[in-house]
Amino acid sequence: MIEKRFYNPVFLAPVIIASLSAYGCSPSSQASEAAANDAFVKVVNVEVARAELTDFTAYVRLTGEVEAMNDVMVSAEESGVIEQIYVKKGEYVKRGAPLARINDLVLRAQVEEAAAAAELAQERFERQRQLWEDQQIGSEIAYLEAKYQAKLQAARHEYLEARRARTIIRAPLSGIFDNRYVDVGEMVAPGTQVARVVDVDQLKVTGGVAERFAAAVNPGDSARISFDLVNEETVGLIGYVGSMVDPRDRTFPIEVVIDNPGRVIKPQMVANVLIANHRLQDVVVIPQSAIERTENGYQVYVAVERDGELLAVARPVRLGPSYENLTVAEDGLSVGDRLIVRGHQLVEAGDRVRIVNEDSTESPVTN
Repeated sequence: MIEKRFYNPVFLAPVIIASLSAYGCSPSSQASEAAANDAFVKVVNVEVARAELTDFTAYVRLTGEVEAMNDVMVSAEESGVIEQIYVKKGEYVKRGAPLARINDLVLRAQVEEAAAAAELAQERFERQRQLWEDQQIGSEIAYLEAKYQAKLQAARHEYLEARRARTIIRAPLSGIFDNRYVDVGEMVAPGTQVARVVDVDQLKVTGGVAERFAAAVNPGDSARISFDLVNEETVGLIGYVGSMVDPRDRTFPIEVVIDNPGRVIKPQMVANVLIANHRLQDVVVIPQSAIERTENGYQVYVAVERDGELLAVARPVRLGPSYENLTVAEDGLSVGDRLIVRGHQLVEAGDRVRIVNEDSTESPVTN
């Protein structure tokens, strides 16, 4: 039969503590720990990029809206009943093409009447002129009355002809017959909206630029335009820059003119606009993630070889323009410096480092 023994932990605790205390105080263990501390040296794995000269462009980014260069509401100029519509919605029309026709029966009769009256007045004037100029028969006042009556009737005839021509409603510009607002048989009056014609071969993108970029945006500058909904990217020119800042959002308006040869881009689409405000050549560009802020400004870490060891060295830098995640280092770095781009948060000045991407250290940082 196996005998079970039970030990009271209250009595065992002092024994364990005493044993541990004796072990911790032994001279041999203290010497081993000191030797281990002397042998341990902190080495941090880092990734670096070579500082090289490159070109850098910073952009002003804003969101704009596409508008048609010409969006015209076509209205009737004469009153009457719509007798015919010539164009279907969505068709392309050229400038001057007929869109609709108003019944001109009354005007046609008035034009014929005016033509006859003008012809009679001209005939009377010719006879009165011959009598007065050739034979000195009649009076000068009769001659002048006949002359100006002929002009009056001719002007009346021309006026009615112009009114009759306006019964044909024509496209004021080339574009898409986007919509119509009347039907055949409907009565219209001067000013009644009949149709809408939109020119989409050339568009404008409107948006607001923050006031701090006022000196960087000028008419004639180029802008890159892209769209989230269609796979289209184009370059346009700034055609208009507003002269006043909107006090509500502290922006000033601009318009960028773009061509739309395939008519893929539609008015009211949202556009992404990039306007170059800094173009620099042969500068050192570094990632913003590699920059640390200090009490005196900014610094980065570079890997420097000293006495056969790679050490992390802090370099104060003076920064220039930035765009997205890149910044120009105007001072503090030289061509060929190995900038620590990963792992710099774990190092301090003087720490040993190990480069883990040695094969790619010749790749420059570019935008």
